[in-house]
Amino acid sequence: QVQLVESGGGLVQAGGSLRLSCAASGRTFSSYAMGWFRQAPGKEREFVTAITRSGGSTYYADSVKGRFTISRDNAKNTVYLQMNSLKPEDTALYYCAARGGTYYIAPEQYAYWGQGTQVTVSS
Repeated sequence: QVQLVESGGGLVQAGGSLRLSCAASGRTFSSYAMGWFRQAPGKEREFVTAITRSGGSTYYADSVKGRFTISRDNAKNTVYLQMNSLKPEDTALYYCAARGGTYYIAPEQYAYWGQGTQVTVSS
């Protein structure tokens, strides 16, 4: 089992940057694929990006490709989301999630979730 805690959200102007972090408990962090998801008010939770257990492969939603970068540091039990060129439509509650094995883009495939961190992008 793993517990996840996100941080780094906040209010930023359009075009700005934020870096989210997700710290995981436990000694088996490297056995989990990690994903970032987001949910805006009135909308369903949507996939943003994911990274394999080793960090060797990543996958991005088209809406963030070229602007967001996921990375992980298995020695620090942490996954990061660097968000650049932010747009108002990126405003949402951002969650990190973990699952054993390979990564998926469907949120129901992830067993463990953090509480979320709010990102608000003003125009």
